[in-house]
Amino acid sequence: MTEERADIGVFGGSGFYSLLEDVREIKIETPFGPPSDLIALGNVEGKRIAFLPRHGRRHEYPPHTIPYKANIWAMKELGVTRIIAPSAVGSLQTHVKPGDFMVCDQFVDRTSGRGDTFYNGPITTHISAAEPFCAELRELAVSIIRKQGLPVHDGGTTVVIQGPRFSTKAESKWFTSMGWGIINMTQYPEVILALEQEMCYVNIALVTDYDAGLVGAEGARPVTAEEVEKMFISNIERVKGVIFDMIERTPLKRACACSQILRHARLS
Repeated sequence: MTEERADIGVFGGSGFYSLLEDVREIKIETPFGPPSDLIALGNVEGKRIAFLPRHGRRHEYPPHTIPYKANIWAMKELGVTRIIAPSAVGSLQTHVKPGDFMVCDQFVDRTSGRGDTFYNGPITTHISAAEPFCAELRELAVSIIRKQGLPVHDGGTTVVIQGPRFSTKAESKWFTSMGWGIINMTQYPEVILALEQEMCYVNIALVTDYDAGLVGAEGARPVTAEEVEKMFISNIERVKGVIFDMIERTPLKRACACSQILRHARLS
């Protein structure tokens, strides 16, 4: 068990390293293998932060191979109780535009074969996923994004696809017809694994493109990885500003239900 400690964990890309002061990198071993990369520890406004690029610093882990359980376990080992998880997403609705933020309150899982639970027995554990994202952190994130004058959608559903390919037009049109707001490849099982460890989790999604089913609407074209990266990089300072304010204003004492999720999850 490591003697290092952190208050808040951040999953993101290498562009977020500049958020931290007095950075040192540590290696943490987990029962599920190594995390995606070394964990960077630093300070932000007097709080100890643990930062981990979920894809690895060279983006060597595609979404379906990310060691999600190792990543969450490593954060838990450090004592992290709250996770802020920015991500790039595609829009499934014309009113959700590239450059907008969305702070989702629901997800739909369309992945397969991912290790998505810490509880494979012998203790049977059924956590409630009715409200998978921390309500307290969601409210804070939305208020911060609005205060910064940025377009934000309060709530919405993200559909998580397996990847690494993007959706077909038929799949995308189906997702749109269901009323789901955005699409990405990493929110599941990341959010559920965090909840299983009674950690608060919030996703701050930046819309980078319209998904394939909206081709022709709003001048949209089929999404490419190059365009997603270009859009995300062009907005990186806005995302970092939101994350920094989140860290500064996140209370360390929790008033949400996340810390007690296991209380009613186990069969006697």
